[in-house]
Amino acid sequence: MNPVAELRSFLRASLVTPVPRNQRDAAHVLRRRRVVSTLTLLVGAGLLWWSLRLPPGDPLFYLGTALLAVIWVVGGFLSGPLYLGRAHTRSGTSYARPVIQSFSLGALLLAIYLGGAFLVAQVPVLRGPVDDLLDHARYGSLPLVLVLTMVNGVAEEIFFRGALYAAIPQRWTVAATTVVYALTTVVVGVPLLVLAAASLGLVCGLQRRVTGGVLGPIITHITWSTGMLLLLPPLLNLLE
Repeated sequence: MNPVAELRSFLRASLVTPVPRNQRDAAHVLRRRRVVSTLTLLVGAGLLWWSLRLPPGDPLFYLGTALLAVIWVVGGFLSGPLYLGRAHTRSGTSYARPVIQSFSLGALLLAIYLGGAFLVAQVPVLRGPVDDLLDHARYGSLPLVLVLTMVNGVAEEIFFRGALYAAIPQRWTVAATTVVYALTTVVVGVPLLVLAAASLGLVCGLQRRVTGGVLGPIITHITWSTGMLLLLPPLLNLLE
């Protein structure tokens, strides 16, 4: 099989063709999901805005980011049952936990964004806000920021692709969770962060639809976000 056909087959299996499953919430569970998700979203969005507007190196940034992860996780689990999900295997005749598949998706998305860094580096109006955001890693504790990035990646998927996804009517799940996830970053004032949230949210939403669970989106999210944190700053420095 040629590389283009291989990539097409991979994307179809990971983002298009759902794995058979039977997960339906009772009416009272669905109502609880919607109430809990709405309250969690309001609190979480406000805290995200506050934490990302703190100056780089401010200890309150770490506290706020950790608290945000707690809010997403608590809201996710309070809303109702969550599922890990299953993915298509390469043979197409069985199913497995979406580990390698999700890591590959995250790496592919990371490669696309690192390629886009060559454009961002040449446009000051785009690079400035990105540098301001990355200053939390440059001037703060990188190991701590890395841990918080990973923890928040897990927490966000538990909420957005877990609780919130399950609270939305099926026909709108991917579109609605993608838009809401992107809108939570608008208040930060970094256009490229909104674009990143939209594209990541779309990929993770499609994964959630295919696999029926949060494990795939979590792995994809962590792969992309940690890669961006570790690789984007040195790449932008090289492109100065």
